[in-house]
Amino acid sequence: MKVHAEGAVMPDEALLASVPVLVRLPVLFTSLFPTAERRVELSVGTVGEMIAALDARWPGMRDCLCDSTPAVRRHINIFVEGKRATLDTRLAPGADVFILTAISGG
Repeated sequence: MKVHAEGAVMPDEALLASVPVLVRLPVLFTSLFPTAERRVELSVGTVGEMIAALDARWPGMRDCLCDSTPAVRRHINIFVEGKRATLDTRLAPGADVFILTAISGG
């Protein structure tokens, strides 16, 4: 812990960096990846790193989330703290991440 000039106690940056992000996967992914959990805690710094970590646990997940450019697939939405994200979006320690599948048709 660090003590701020005004006497406030500040947590160490290393401690904050070790706080994982919470990733919530869509129900569809549990049928595609039977061992996948709906809620996953990961220690990653960007959405791209998050996808790599998910793919390491459940091979093939990257292909479901990203196209070949690479970018998030058109019918996949990733939200970080309620804001739409790209692969380069930074993830703050403890961030809430939602991966949603878009519904289309007509």
